[in-house]
Amino acid sequence: MSKLEELDMNEAVETLEVEVATVEVADADATAVEVATTNEEELSDLDSEGDIAADYLEGLLDIADMDGDIDTFTEGERAHVSIVTDSDVLVGKDGEVLDALQELARLAVLTETGHRSRLMLDIAGHREKRRKELQLLAQDAVNEVQQTGEPARLTPMNPFERKIVHDVVAAAGLVSESEGLEPNRRVVISAA
Repeated sequence: MSKLEELDMNEAVETLEVEVATVEVADADATAVEVATTNEEELSDLDSEGDIAADYLEGLLDIADMDGDIDTFTEGERAHVSIVTDSDVLVGKDGEVLDALQELARLAVLTETGHRSRLMLDIAGHREKRRKELQLLAQDAVNEVQQTGEPARLTPMNPFERKIVHDVVAAAGLVSESEGLEPNRRVVISAA
């Protein structure tokens, strides 16, 4: 191969390397744009879910002639709707009315969007208060398991409550699992 051919070959390789690098950067940029667009769409979808649920619940409050301010926000991958009120009538015994209203709000979202929602509803701060109670309960059970080495079986809980306990147990480095059938499903905590 002559020096001229060798120079032409080197220039061709360098040109090809630059083109490949340009394509890789363009692909990376396109992927970043796709991810950003997907995240914005998911956030927009969650905002939409919150708005649909808020409108539905506003209608229910009007029908029942009840007062309450409705706030919406997104957290994680979930839309949240909160009814701020001094009355616990919409919470019901052990949150039964709250759970039913949450399911109705989720059905309103399903009807409007065509997809199932993981929307969370809180009324009069009930879920937040319950979250704090469960975190304390779970921490007490974790301490007991760490001291005795014996598994701790908690009282039956709904899925929302069990999730809170599982999170506390995992953060403490212990193992938890749910056992039993609804509505008597409970968390069992044991050492790792």
